[in-house]
Amino acid sequence: MTVSFVLNGKTVQVTAEEGANLLWTLRERLQLTGTKYGCGASHCGICTVHMDGKPIKACVTPLAAVEGKAITTIEGLSKDRSHPLQVAWIEEQVPQCGYCHSGQIMQAASLLDKNPSPNRKEIIEHMNGVLCRCGTYLRILKAIEKTIQNA
Repeated sequence: MTVSFVLNGKTVQVTAEEGANLLWTLRERLQLTGTKYGCGASHCGICTVHMDGKPIKACVTPLAAVEGKAITTIEGLSKDRSHPLQVAWIEEQVPQCGYCHSGQIMQAASLLDKNPSPNRKEIIEHMNGVLCRCGTYLRILKAIEKTIQNA
């Protein structure tokens, strides 16, 4: 099967086996390893990317479903880690192991794209479902709030 879509602003065409999912296509065929594998069942949110500006779980998204769509991964959010969320993440020293944070940042970016001034409750509700095994949720919240304040 061959699928054509826009990936981080550039049109790509990928040939993969029937039933391939977006996560493994990104990681193995396109060498974009910023999107991580967590649970493989859409429970943890670690594999969050954007499809046409909305957050999706790449681990359960069939590659065929992205035909003609625009996909943004953590690598496409900013070429030099200068996205305000990425800057705040570093300044607030959010990661411990860092494994979930591409999914965390992509989830937060989708919130700020649709609502640039969410309140704390809206942030928590939107971020619910992207798990962090290290428990850095308060630092994640602080980084998102800092991004909002600096906008």
